[in-house]
Order: sequence, then structure tokens, then C-alpha cells
Amino acid sequence: MKMQKRVLAACMAGLLSAAALAGCNNGGTTTTGGGGGGGTAAGGSVYWLNFKPEANDALQKVAKLYKEKKGVEVKVVTAASGKYEETLSAEMDKGDAAPTLFVIGSADKVKQWGDYAYDLKDTAIYKELNTDAYTLYNGDKVASIGYCFECYGIIVNPDLVTKAGYKVEDIKDFASLKTVVEGIHAKAGDLGFDAFTSCDMDGSSSWRFTGHMANLEYYYEEKESGSTWTSCPDTITGKYLPNFKNLYDLCTQNSISKPSELATGGHDADNQFKSGKAAFTVQGSWTWGGDSDYKSSVPNAKMIPYYCGVAGEEKAGLNCGTENCWAVNAKASEANRQATLDFMYWCVTEKEASDILVDAFGVMPYKNATKSTNQFLANADEYAAAGNYVMDWATNFQPNVDEYRAALVSALNKYNGDQTDANWEGVKAAFVDGWATQAKKAKG
Repeated sequence: MKMQKRVLAACMAGLLSAAALAGCNNGGTTTTGGGGGGGTAAGGSVYWLNFKPEANDALQKVAKLYKEKKGVEVKVVTAASGKYEETLSAEMDKGDAAPTLFVIGSADKVKQWGDYAYDLKDTAIYKELNTDAYTLYNGDKVASIGYCFECYGIIVNPDLVTKAGYKVEDIKDFASLKTVVEGIHAKAGDLGFDAFTSCDMDGSSSWRFTGHMANLEYYYEEKESGSTWTSCPDTITGKYLPNFKNLYDLCTQNSISKPSELATGGHDADNQFKSGKAAFTVQGSWTWGGDSDYKSSVPNAKMIPYYCGVAGEEKAGLNCGTENCWAVNAKASEANRQATLDFMYWCVTEKEASDILVDAFGVMPYKNATKSTNQFLANADEYAAAGNYVMDWATNFQPNVDEYRAALVSALNKYNGDQTDANWEGVKAAFVDGWATQAKKAKG
């Protein structure tokens, strides 16, 4: 598959050689025209509407550093989890006060925001990329470019698994995962920890299941078709929903929190994992550093694939991709646009800035960015190097994503309250019929 090969190449490039150079400081102080390149645009400023809440502290630190180094104001506003599109729509109505740097993270979003995207094709920041795998186009224009790529799957604390009498290395498919998970849950009282962290369905957590875990259903449909999606399909079949159910049930039924407790949220899954209260959690590479910082509390944590009972899944790898793609506001003033391009270039070539951002993001796919030390991205590379298939982010094509996921949350909450076959039919309807409905609406 073309995209799979591109994702694999990007994983390999990003992890084996991403930014092998330690970064160099372009100390120039003159602007470089439309391309950007380390200069300072006279009178310009930057407004970054941030997509990643967990990176907020790092971005605020970088903004302060840029002000100190270059004298240019950088405002970072972080949208609440699950509220980015709503926030972006409101902020883009503010004319000269609108964001100059924002996220266009999928082909569907290019359709929505393409008119606001400055063509990055001839800019210095575009020329710093070490892969084009995550570049999004609007016709022949470069609408947005990846500033980090990520992976997600099941994160494991090997020490707790060993303490329970198992080995992580023995988990190679759904059957072996199920044995370990159910064994730990059955002995949770004696062990002092459970199998999975809480699987809350409030806005701060539901995306782990309605966005990320849902990807296994879409990916295997895509894989079976023999070609990677390049746009949102009008319909999906739901053929692999039983596999989604396998893993979802395993997580929710062998967890610190009962399924009936998940609707309102309020449980801190990250803290549960970091404090050793659970051996497994469903999360991504961004938790290695940044606000979550698993590397300090569980330094030997490992990420394994979404094992779900699909034939041949012993050759599965991790879900690799990104929604994190920089776009520059074409409607911003020339001074602000230039200041933004200069800031972006500085972020990926100035070592002090790159160190901070790579620690928060995990990896940045730029020639002179700091080399990643993210263990979960290293796990992704190990699976890929062993010939395992990479699960690309087919979930990026969810139509009318906010409405679609809200319907999934509602259906899953009903199912969690009473996990019957009848209530699962509601989940299936939200997945499959909901897709067709939202795809039709999205296409006008």
C-alpha cells in the first residue's frame, strides 16, 4: 500500500535519522522574504492556536524564549481537548487578531480551511522537512506540513506484568493479551493493581476510543480493500466492529473503573498508570514526555499493538501518523505571516527550542531538529524494522468528526451502562449508519 510505505518510511526516517544533526542556530536578523529562515519580521507577531493541550507548557516556554532571543511576540492559545475546530472557527473570525499559525490535520480539513492556508511550497520551513509523508496539499499548493508524528496503541508496564507472573514478550495477539489482562484483573485485590486504567468517556478521554481505538476498524477495512483512503469514503461496512468490541470489552471489563462509571469521567488514567495502579493503558507516544511524562515514572514502559483478534495480527505494528500539521494564515498581514514563518524555522533549527519541542512532541520530522529519545516511537520503529505492518491513521477521515464522535460516545455510554447485545447494536449503528449520514452531510 502506497501510504503504508510512506508511513513506514517516515517512521524509519524519523526514528533512525530524524534530525541527526543536533541543530544549528541561524543567527541572522534580516527577513528572508516569503520563505522565512531565522530572521525577524519588522513589526510582525505570531499567534499560535495550539492543537495539543498536553504540549501547552512546552509551547509557552518556547514562546517566551523566542521573545527573549528575537524580540518578537509569540502568543500561544491552547484549545480545550476536543474543542479545536470550534475554537478555530471562532478565532478565525477575528480579522487581524486571528491566529497566524494553526492546524490543518487532514484532507477533509484542507477542504474546510484551504482558503486560509498560505502556500508553504517555497518556504524555508518546508525545505527543512526530512519527509513529505505528512504534507497535505490543496491542489498543487502545500496547505500544511507535519510538525510531529506520533504513534498510539496499548502501553504496558512490564514490571507489573512480570509481578503478576507473565511476560510482555509473550503477548503476540489478542488471545495472549486476553490471558494476561484477565489474569491480572482476577488477582487485582492481591496484586495491589489492576489490568487497565479507567476508560472514561468524557471529553478529556473519549477520543482514546472513538478516535484512536476506532482506527483499528477503519484500518482493517482499508487494508482489505487493497488501497489507502485518500478521501472520506461514503460508507463503511463495519466488518471489523467485532474486533473493536473484543478490545473495547477487554479494556472496560478488566479495569480499575466499572463500565457503568465511565460516562461522567473524573478518573485520571495517566496518573493511575504512572502511580502503578494499572499494568495497561490506551494512549500514545505524546505521553512519554510533556505533561504526562511517563518516562520519569515508568521508564521501561513499552507500547504494543491493538491486538483485537484479526487474522495475521501477530505481524501488526503500531498506529503511526499525525493530525499535527502546521498551516500559516494566508489572510494574516504580510508582517505577521513573515514573523510566523521565521518562528517556525527557528523552532526546528535552533537547538534550545528544538530540545524543548522534541521533548514534548516526541519527534519532529525536520533535518536539523533534535534527535528523538521517545521510547514509544522507538517501539514503532522496532515493529516496522521487523517487517510488521504499520497501521496508518484512517481515523483521520471520520466525517464531521465532532458530530460523528459525539454519537459514538452516546452509544458507547448506553452500552457501558448495560453491556447487552441489543445496546451494542446501537454502537454499530453509530459507527456505520452514522458514518454514512455524516459523510453525506459533509459532502453537501
